[in-house]
Amino acid sequence: MNQAFVFMGGTFDPVHNGHLRTALEIQQWLDVPQVSLIPSKQPVHRDAPGCTSEQRLAMVDAAVADEPSLRADAREVTSDKPSYTLLTLQGLREELGETMPICMVMGMDAYLTLPGWHQWLEFLDYAHIIVVARPGYHFEPDETMQGFTRANRVHDTATLLSKPAGHVLIHEMTPLGISATQVRQLVTDGYSPRYLIPDPVWAYIQDNNLYGYTTN
Repeated sequence: MNQAFVFMGGTFDPVHNGHLRTALEIQQWLDVPQVSLIPSKQPVHRDAPGCTSEQRLAMVDAAVADEPSLRADAREVTSDKPSYTLLTLQGLREELGETMPICMVMGMDAYLTLPGWHQWLEFLDYAHIIVVARPGYHFEPDETMQGFTRANRVHDTATLLSKPAGHVLIHEMTPLGISATQVRQLVTDGYSPRYLIPDPVWAYIQDNNLYGYTTN
């Protein structure tokens, strides 16, 4: 088994089966012990979530409680700093040392927006980026991302994990067609999101009256 710290960041508002299935498949594909899910405290690049960071973390905790290959990581929620990816990567590198590979997993859509992220060109100083793309994707980066990808891309996990940081690997897989927006809208409209999210997450939403849920 390969030793690396692999994580998916995100709002997880709420965490759903698409997130979890992607994380589990990445864990199996890389042959690493675990993939961590790191909910953001206050997303810098998007609107405020529909519930608190503590509630979103609690839902991730509930979702992965019975799956040893996945874990919830509270570092951004408990931090007193903004949820900038660079700060998270710097903290991980300081914690894990200079030799442990760190891999940040993100979708293709998010990857193509990196030039708008805080000090994004420094990310590869601390970690690798694994980009999840749909099979047969049509890669249409702007000139900046085209050059960035060409300069840093590798094509196999052995090369990726041979260094602690510095590479981009694009991995094709078919994600489940589920979105957090879809889940929130179902709950708001009074419908059940069951089978889109884990049952413990649905129970938490009901117990805490999240996303407009009401028993009436």
